[in-house]
Amino acid sequence: MLHEVSFQSFNERDNVQGWIYVPAAKPKGIVQIIHGFGEHSRRYLHMIVKFMDAGYIVAADDHVGHGKTAMVNDTWGDWGDKGFHTMMEDEHTLKTLVCEKYPDLPYFLFGHSMGSFITRDFAAKYGAELDGITICGTTGVFRGAKQAAEALKKTVDEGKGKESDPKFTGDLMGWMCERCGDVSIGNEWICADPNVQYDHANDPFDAFTKPTTNQSLYYFTQMMEAIVGTSWAEKVPKDLPIYNIGGDQDPVGEYGKGIYEVSNWLYETGHTVTTKVYSGYRHEIHNYSAIKDEVEEGIIEFMDQIIS
Repeated sequence: MLHEVSFQSFNERDNVQGWIYVPAAKPKGIVQIIHGFGEHSRRYLHMIVKFMDAGYIVAADDHVGHGKTAMVNDTWGDWGDKGFHTMMEDEHTLKTLVCEKYPDLPYFLFGHSMGSFITRDFAAKYGAELDGITICGTTGVFRGAKQAAEALKKTVDEGKGKESDPKFTGDLMGWMCERCGDVSIGNEWICADPNVQYDHANDPFDAFTKPTTNQSLYYFTQMMEAIVGTSWAEKVPKDLPIYNIGGDQDPVGEYGKGIYEVSNWLYETGHTVTTKVYSGYRHEIHNYSAIKDEVEEGIIEFMDQIIS
């Protein structure tokens, strides 16, 4: 069963578009999937089906400025004017809606890439409401974010927040193909599979070729600053189980270094963290045909162990 939902964003401007996928069998838990920068939640259909087959209700939405939400509101690349917590608060609104329909079930988050950053922000504020989180394709200190933040703040202060400057996107993400060899599309860093690259670049619901406003990029850098170090980890409940996964050829995760950096912050503050790094794989480990079943089954096992 599929429920389509729509709710007002924290930015007080957009109507966020979301979906609740319900398995035929009696559900044993709920997983909320939080997608990454420039993509949309239907890129996770393989994972959604896998989770449903394992007995989980799955909830997902398209962030403000992304996917169907951007299409409906005509706001591609514009996150609104209410700050970097907007997406996290929208995810909490979705969780509230889901729990009203399906109360008293264990609740998990899965966040990939920017979705993992949102998940970490969520866990710091609302972690007591969760039974576990999986962060995928995450990192510690995002390369270039601090320098970009300074330049972006100046641009926003000058009244150019709603404009788009490709230079800033390049500063933040232009280096990601540095280990990819021949580059023709520019998104080779996400996955070595040319089919995944092509689909990502040509998906009309993706924002791969669409500009992001300077203000929204500034919010992105602010989000990154808010979820680094033990100061962030201290805000996450100590008893919240965390599964941290990624690939050692992922530039976002600093080729494994950033993944372990996040786990170390959590270890140092008394958390229980399971870390798994897949050797030889880039950013979207869940989109490699060779390992996506293994990746998804690992997440299911993590959740099953918690509720068993």
